[in-house]
Amino acid sequence: MITAQQMRAARALAGIDQKVLAERAGVSVPTIQRMEASDGVVRGVVDTLVKVIRALEESGVELIGENQPSTAGGRGVRLRPPGDAPPG
Repeated sequence: MITAQQMRAARALAGIDQKVLAERAGVSVPTIQRMEASDGVVRGVVDTLVKVIRALEESGVELIGENQPSTAGGRGVRLRPPGDAPPG
């Protein structure tokens, strides 16, 4: 669904801290801290994950899944897998 790395990056792009994200998602700060500290895909109660993703999206962030195109257009960033050469 979403990785801890994506979550931290999305929050940074939105310019919000963990407290603000927790408030917008209606969850506790320790919940956000646990989610961001996990390795790989964030695991937890589906309802909580949905709330956090919705809060990030409402903050202006488009979350892009693996091998998925961006639908919003405009500028953005995407993490290349380690070892992949830059294009060109």
